[in-house]
Order: sequence, then C-alpha cells, then structure tokens
Amino acid sequence: MSTENAAARGEETVDVKASGLKKVVAASMAGTVVEWYEFFLYASAATLVFGKLFFPNTGSELDGILAAFLTYAVGFIARPIGGIVFGHFGDKFGRKQLLQLSIILVGVATFAMGCLPTFQQIGYWAPALLVLLRFVQGFAVGGEWGGAVLLVAEHSPNKSRGFWSSWPQSAVPMGNLLATAVLFILSSVLSSADFLSWGWRVAFWLSAVIVLIGYYIRTKVQDAPIFLEARKEVESGHKGYGVAEVFRRYPRGVFTAMGLRFAENILYYLVVTFSITYLKVIVQTDTSRILLLLLVAHLIHFAVIPMVGKLSDNVGRKPVYMAGAVLGGTWGFFAFPMMDTKNDLIILAAITIGLLFHALMYAGQPALMAEMFPTRMRYSGVSLGYQVTSIVAGSLAPIIAVALLSQYKSSVPVAVYLLGACVVTVVAVIFLKETRGISLRDVDAADARGTADLLAASKK
Repeated sequence: MSTENAAARGEETVDVKASGLKKVVAASMAGTVVEWYEFFLYASAATLVFGKLFFPNTGSELDGILAAFLTYAVGFIARPIGGIVFGHFGDKFGRKQLLQLSIILVGVATFAMGCLPTFQQIGYWAPALLVLLRFVQGFAVGGEWGGAVLLVAEHSPNKSRGFWSSWPQSAVPMGNLLATAVLFILSSVLSSADFLSWGWRVAFWLSAVIVLIGYYIRTKVQDAPIFLEARKEVESGHKGYGVAEVFRRYPRGVFTAMGLRFAENILYYLVVTFSITYLKVIVQTDTSRILLLLLVAHLIHFAVIPMVGKLSDNVGRKPVYMAGAVLGGTWGFFAFPMMDTKNDLIILAAITIGLLFHALMYAGQPALMAEMFPTRMRYSGVSLGYQVTSIVAGSLAPIIAVALLSQYKSSVPVAVYLLGACVVTVVAVIFLKETRGISLRDVDAADARGTADLLAASKK
C-alpha cells in the first residue's frame, strides 16, 4: 500500500469515527423505509384495491389490474426525473438537504392518495388525480435512493463499504415488509367490504406518522467530509457537476450501471408485485394468505441483504453480482409451477428464493455504483444509472407479465422474459471493473488527473 493511499485510508477512518457511522446508517434507513413503505403500498394496492375502485368495470379482473399497473408505472417514469433533479442539486448542495425534501414530498403525496374519491364518485377525475399523486411520489423516491446510499457509502471505510452501504438497501424490503404488514392486519381484522370501502385508506394515512419520525432522524446527521471537500471545488468553479458532466466524462459508467440494474429491477417486481396477481387471479389464493407469505419473505430478504453486502467485501463485487444474474434467469421456470401447487410452504419457498437471487445483485449496488463515479458528480451518476433503468425495467415488468399471462395463459413466456433480462445484466457484469476495497479519494484523484489531461489536450 502506498503512503498516499495509506494516508487516505487513515483519513477516511477518522471521518467514519467522527461522523458516527451507525447514526448515518440509521438516518439513511429511517427515511428509506418510509419512502419505500409508501411506494410499495401503492404496488400492493394496485392489485387489491385500485383496479376495482379507480377504474371502470369492464367485466375482467385482469383489465382493472392492468389499468392500475399502468398508473403504477407513472411512478417509475417520474423516478429518473427526480433522480436527475435531486442528483444535480444533491451534488451541489449536499445529500442531507435533498433527502429531507424527498421524504416530505412522498409523505404528502401518499397521505393524499388515501383521501381520493373513487371512480363511482367523481368518474375519470379519480384515476387522473391518482396518476398526478403517483408522479409526485415517484419523483420524490427518484431522488431518495442516490442520496440515502451515498450518505452511507461516503462515510464508510474502504474495506467494508459493501456491508455498510447495503443497509439502506435492506430498508427497501423493510418498507415493503411494513406496507405488507399493515395491509395484512387491515385485511385480516376487517371484512372484505370494509377493507375495500375504507380500510385500505388507513394504511396510506399512517404514512404521516412515520414521515415525521424519519424526517426528525435525518436532521441529526451531516454530509461526509469527502463531499464537503468536493463541494468547495465545485463552488470555486474549477470543476463541473450534474447530469451533463456525468455523460460527458463517464458515459460508460452510466450505461454499465443501467445494465446492472436491468435484471435486478425486473426480477424484484416480478417476485413482489406480479406474484400477488398470479397468486390472486390464477392460483385463487386468499388475500390474507398472500400478504402473510410475502411478509415472511420480506423479513428474510431484509436479513440476507447485509450478509451479501459483506460477501461482496470479501470475495468481490463482480462474482456476487454475476451469481445473482445467472441464478435470477432460472427463477421463473420453477417458481410459478411451485406456486401452482397451492401449498403455502412451497409458495413461500418460491418467493423467498427469488428474493435471495435478487439480494445477490441488490446488496452490492450502492458500493459498486459509488465506486464508479467521482464525488463531484456521484449523486447524478448513481441516480441516472439506478432510476432511468426503472422506466424500461421495473415499471413495465408487471404490465408485460400480466399481458403475457393474459395472452398465452401460461407462465412460461414470463419466465423467458426474465431470462432475457438476466442475459443483459450478465453482459454488463462481464464489462464491469472490480472495485472492491478501492478508496473514493483515489477515484477523485483519478478524475482530477483525467480533467487535467483533458485541459492540456484542449490547449494544444
């Protein structure tokens, strides 16, 4: 290890102790749990409620669900817009300020969803207002992820960045777990008529309480020293930042990140969203049973993600990610036949295996993507790679899967669709550089050398 690298590593260790890494992780997770609780609450409600209450009755249950999933996709379309806007200003002003704004935005939008009149009451204004609020929700979530994971990644030691920055990722299944738990309790204690009439609204109104808690916790942390140093250079005008600068200097990094995200995002929404539809409509499983099975699977997913993050520190980012992409391509071929058995334990195993495959890709993403971009444009870079992909991946996955199921009356085309997505991600992993243990200060130093070389070349 060079003296320069040793000094950088020592300085980063001091930074970690001074900032209180566990406090940073808690602040990042608190807000992320809240935002994804609200985002996934919509996903579950799309199948259980929105298709029936906010759209005209065509006589086909799948038609209503498909219409609800189309409004669900609006949130994914808004996410990259939020990622671009929040990434730009997050690179300029800081991760903390933008994270506080995002949690308020998503909280207001979700609470308002619980107040919406139905299609029978106001006609097509109902889905129109639902789409508008879904857009605001997606816009806020689009800015959330990049700031939350970078707040942790930029405070983390080099040797354990994969582990520490995987904790905000585990907050995503925790948010889903919370959303599923609330819906499960409400659907269990209420009659089907009461749940459909007003019970589901309680889950949306509860967001106000947890938003206030998450916002308060986030006021107690500060941005990492490495970011504060980079911000001074940006403010001095010596270096650029934002989306345009990322595409100018690191286009390969952005497109590689998109490729990495593609299969992971599709797999997740097939497992946690489309599976609800499949079990409800095809297998004819009771709503409470579906939610209980998902509850257990999300809990396992939450526990496994930090373990996989640690694994990426020990054996490398690439092999772990490659294993997830390859195994993920097999899931659809055995998971849906397992669901067809109508056996609760076998159905739980199918869902859990899918989430374990997903964790192999998902856990290491924050560290991996943070290590691909310099500090001055890291928020923009990771947000672009993560959020833009969601338009053609997660947002369309349930829609495509429902359409394939409706057209072919078989789960095999859905499995083939997932396999194709995993091939894309395998190719991206092949071209990926291994970054395990790298110093973020070394990434910034390499960026500075590249900037100097470009300036020298332009003067010739």
